[in-house]
Amino acid sequence: MPFVFSIKDTYRQAVEAQSGGRNTVMYDDKGNPSIMVRIPKFYLDEVITGAPHTVHPAFIVNGVEKSEIWVSKYQNIIHDGRAYSVPGVDPATNINFDTARAACFTKGKGWHLMTNAEWAAIALWSRKNGTMPRGNTNNGASSTAPHERGVKATTGSDWRTLTGSGPMSWNHDNSPWGISDLCGNVWEWVDGLKLVNGKIYVHNNNDFNTGNAANNVDGWVDTLKYFDNTSAGDATQTSHDVGGDPVLSDDRTYPMYTGGDVNDQYGYSARTFESLTAETGVNVPDLLKHLAIFPVDNGDHGGDILYVRNYGERLPIRGGCWGNGPDAGVFALYLNYPRSNAGWYLGFRSAYVSI
Repeated sequence: MPFVFSIKDTYRQAVEAQSGGRNTVMYDDKGNPSIMVRIPKFYLDEVITGAPHTVHPAFIVNGVEKSEIWVSKYQNIIHDGRAYSVPGVDPATNINFDTARAACFTKGKGWHLMTNAEWAAIALWSRKNGTMPRGNTNNGASSTAPHERGVKATTGSDWRTLTGSGPMSWNHDNSPWGISDLCGNVWEWVDGLKLVNGKIYVHNNNDFNTGNAANNVDGWVDTLKYFDNTSAGDATQTSHDVGGDPVLSDDRTYPMYTGGDVNDQYGYSARTFESLTAETGVNVPDLLKHLAIFPVDNGDHGGDILYVRNYGERLPIRGGCWGNGPDAGVFALYLNYPRSNAGWYLGFRSAYVSI
């Protein structure tokens, strides 16, 4: 039995009344709850100066405009193979991309791993509204506001904090009803973006049911752009910074590892997201700005970090973790891991759209 939105109960009614409808409780076919945050549809020109008055792609699914998307208020846990958004718990970690994705889809129709389009929409909204969140970026505290602390997890944690235990400034809108921990605590897998040998592929709008098998891009949008590097890579088979900077390009001249297009974690390159540029003569598609893959302007994007490996298949993680300091934030983007990667610093969250 799929999730039924019309179910009402005391818990849901209390959450909706307290938040003015900005939060709700959704139940899956196992009868287990997730607390979700409503993100109403908005237009590109409402979050990006000079953009057209068209709906942000996060609100278009299978060609249909949606009035809202629902995003997990908390980084998720896994129970009985399913993803749940609940407060005051140690978030699930040591989870690879495919397992995280499956834990979301298993919940039923409309449920999915949060997509890059959805993440970008929230990041752009927060930036425009002056509420880019802080978070657990320094072993349980904010690296930029050390007096801000969450409640540390007591078992199995490496300085993680319990979901939603930080102050309001750790929520995307700086209110009690916002999405928590998009900055720091644990990195989060997102769907709808991948690199294959440096080339950038994305979902068509927010078509989250698009398949995502290894190295398969059937149904994906080829942006015709690559992440290249400003200096040559090497054949060293250890994880190391090859020097130079990632740069947007029409092709790949400098693979960061020169020993073949493998998924191993050898050479990489990094720079702040806001300093990312395109090679001379390269036209930057607006879509990459709308999806927070390229900065929307020359202004502040939080000083967040961008890491890239432009060989093999790379799946995105966003937001940063408890040890990333000022590199963490809503625009932080790692495109340097294969889908098989898992670690104590890496989790996920589910989202829901009525389809």
